[in-house]
Amino acid sequence: MAESKLSAGIIGYGGAFNMGRAHAESLQKAGIGTVAVCDLDPARLEAAKRELPGVRTYTDHRELLADPEVGLVVNILPHNLHASVCVEASKAGKHVVTEKPMCITVEEADAMIDAARQAGKMLSVFHNRRWDDDYLTIRETVASGLIGDVFHVECFIGGFHGPRGWWRDDKAISGGALYDWGAHFLDWILNLMPAPVANVTGFFHKRRWTEMTNEDQTQAILRFEDGAMADLQVSSLAAVGKPKWRILGTKGAIVVNWGQPLDVTVEHQGHMAKIQVPLKQGSWQAYYDNVAEHLLRGGELEVKPEQSRRTIAVIVAAEESSKTGQAVVPKYR
Repeated sequence: MAESKLSAGIIGYGGAFNMGRAHAESLQKAGIGTVAVCDLDPARLEAAKRELPGVRTYTDHRELLADPEVGLVVNILPHNLHASVCVEASKAGKHVVTEKPMCITVEEADAMIDAARQAGKMLSVFHNRRWDDDYLTIRETVASGLIGDVFHVECFIGGFHGPRGWWRDDKAISGGALYDWGAHFLDWILNLMPAPVANVTGFFHKRRWTEMTNEDQTQAILRFEDGAMADLQVSSLAAVGKPKWRILGTKGAIVVNWGQPLDVTVEHQGHMAKIQVPLKQGSWQAYYDNVAEHLLRGGELEVKPEQSRRTIAVIVAAEESSKTGQAVVPKYR
């Protein structure tokens, strides 16, 4: 049943990337006002008061959860706090959006999904990058059949650099190197490839940057049930990089570099022709527009928690595979 009106509360108004303000502005554009903010940092609460006039501020998330005007909770806390706070929010009768990654373990994902179902409330993960310019263009190009059936996907992000020394470099808090940008890439891959994942092979390296506990490089190789494969590398130990995307199909291929049009190679009259496909105009606002459409008008939710659970299952399987040296079947349900 659709809500007649809805207001949001944000837990974790952290300054990094101005994420708290960005979420609040996007919510407002979608017709959902932010009435409460929780953070442990007094400076961040003062920033919230400046940026969101009239907002109520809390230093204990349980007080925000008890606020009767808050119908939707947005969790922007570090990764290791996503699951527990989201479960509490669901049990408090709130709809929930959490920043990506969904959580760190499959068991946490199950607890989050079960709590939301039992409460009869929405749970969604902020995979706003499904609406990136290049990803929208890739999906449309693949769906058009221009390069035929996709059977091989490579994705890469990284460089040669040490850690920044913040919590995202701490494995106990972040989950590890594959949980940050890797969560975006795996969400892209799993929504691009039609077949279920058969197994995952992982390679995790810790060879140079000992200042923090995240891995220096992670790699997840996915084998799909139709025989297709995907190879994702996330690295801080790559002195030479690769394209962001390299996609092979039975009729051609796509190569994508950051911020560039799609370079498409296709067979044409017995020759291989190269064309550029301009990027579609993406919009991260589409994520919250969809949440509002779902909660206020009963539309279908785009980013479903079961989809995000698949991403966590693949990451966990990749790390297990790296430890055992064997391919691992991800714990889907």
